[in-house]
Amino acid sequence: MAHPNPEPSPNPPDWPYCGHGTTPEDPVGCRGIHVPGHSMCLAHLADADRDAYLASLTPGVGIDHRGTPFTEPLLDALLDALHDPTTRQSRLGDAWFTSAAFDGFAGFDSATFQGFAAFDSATFRGDAGFTSATFQGDAWFESATFEGDASFDSATFQGNAGFASAVFEGDAGFASTTFQGDARFASATFQEVARFASATFEHDAGFEEAVFNRAASFGPLVCAGQVKLSGAVFGGPVTLSFAARRVECRRTRWSSTAELRLRYATVDFSHAVFEYPLTIAAEAAPFVLPDGPPAEEQAFADAPASVRMASLRGVDAAHLVLADVDLSGCLFTGTVHLDQVRLEGTCSFGRVPPRTHWRYWRPIRFTQRRTLAEEQHWRATLPTAVPGWNVAVFGAGNVGPAQLEPVYRALRKAFEDSKNEPGAADFYYGEMEMRRHDRTGTTRAERGLLHGYWLLSGYGLRASRALGWLATTMLITIVLLMSFGLPQDDLQQEATGTVPPGGGKVTFKIDKDDPRNPTRNRFTGERFEKALNVTLNSVVFRSSGQDLTTAGTYIEMASRATEPVLLGLAVLAVRNRVKR
Repeated sequence: MAHPNPEPSPNPPDWPYCGHGTTPEDPVGCRGIHVPGHSMCLAHLADADRDAYLASLTPGVGIDHRGTPFTEPLLDALLDALHDPTTRQSRLGDAWFTSAAFDGFAGFDSATFQGFAAFDSATFRGDAGFTSATFQGDAWFESATFEGDASFDSATFQGNAGFASAVFEGDAGFASTTFQGDARFASATFQEVARFASATFEHDAGFEEAVFNRAASFGPLVCAGQVKLSGAVFGGPVTLSFAARRVECRRTRWSSTAELRLRYATVDFSHAVFEYPLTIAAEAAPFVLPDGPPAEEQAFADAPASVRMASLRGVDAAHLVLADVDLSGCLFTGTVHLDQVRLEGTCSFGRVPPRTHWRYWRPIRFTQRRTLAEEQHWRATLPTAVPGWNVAVFGAGNVGPAQLEPVYRALRKAFEDSKNEPGAADFYYGEMEMRRHDRTGTTRAERGLLHGYWLLSGYGLRASRALGWLATTMLITIVLLMSFGLPQDDLQQEATGTVPPGGGKVTFKIDKDDPRNPTRNRFTGERFEKALNVTLNSVVFRSSGQDLTTAGTYIEMASRATEPVLLGLAVLAVRNRVKR
């Protein structure tokens, strides 16, 4: 029987090894562990001794063949010795194949590993078949190398599955695989296609710093825990389809176009890197599997299917598209080119507290608008904060008005560029609020002007506030005119002159009585009508032609300066809300 030679290693293993085939270049020789009762590994054991050893094996027994080089016939002979006639499949107990080398096809299809399975640092020079295999204990494939295709389709990992630093040089198949424990693929390399369609992860799925060179699609898969892609690299166009509770993409790099179709997930996208269009979208309906039926989602029976964004800090958003994503808890400070982000569908933001709160004798009420999570956190930490602001914003840090003002400005521009003026209005309001509260970058005089602008019309966005002030101003004007501005009686004109003796030309001088305030009956229906006429004309810069007292003249001048401004602010607010 021919025996493959494993790759030479300068250091001997820490188990009793065979040592067959030592050379000056490889003084260690074969690293295969001794077969019990012999001083050789299974590959270099004499034929009679090998046959006797294989005959002594029974299904479910533990085996230890660390470092052993396997040919395809030798592996088949070992698995035949562990064949269970009742199930017609191989059944192994604890299986040690650490640093083993497999030439040809390594066929573990439908095998059952009743204990742990250790294939760490193993080398599969041909195709590796674990289709429909069952791992009842932990399975370790850390640093394993699959030079051919590796198929784990429909396999079941009842314990933890470790593929950290594994290298898949051919296709890697995990379609319909079930991971009942944690699955770790950290730093794994997938040089060809990685198939995870219909895979189910009952706990976390860790792909930190994994490399996907040609993954055209990743999923759809269902993960009851977290899908961890932090530090991973995607070398080509890819579509990722996950139904998961959380998806972590910190410092993940996309070298081509990508689309994330998600359900139920909270996404952390901080410091992700992409130079091509990338879309993050919420999938409304369950994913349809390649064989037709929808994906099973029992793990999310009580969870909303919405997708929530946790962070975009450190991201260059110039090529980012968000569709139907909940942004109420998203951290935006530190995002680059945020004004170029595209928001499609229904992207929701946080809202201000809906109720009116009383502090001592005065009411405190916040106008309903869309807000950022960082503003919620900042307001909740103020000494004068009212209940209702969200203080539980993870990772918000020490962010205040100075940092939030440019974020609101960028989002306002993004909405304006998409021709959504009503949506941009809320972010303009937030921008002005941050300027008004910023004590480092806004001068005292500017804050005073902004406070007046806010008080009169909500920065030109609250028509009800401007109309309320207009009505109040007009009422005050009417009362003042009725009290001091209208004369007691209509002024009469008198003509006086002297007729010269003997007749001749007569010259008349026409005078008008000086207006006088009434001493009583100032608030009558007739005087109200005159005051209302003067006030309404002042709103549109027109003179009523009504005779007024000196005080009334100044009252009319003041009203003609203030009331049209308030009317203009109300019209501006309505326009900002309905403009498209």
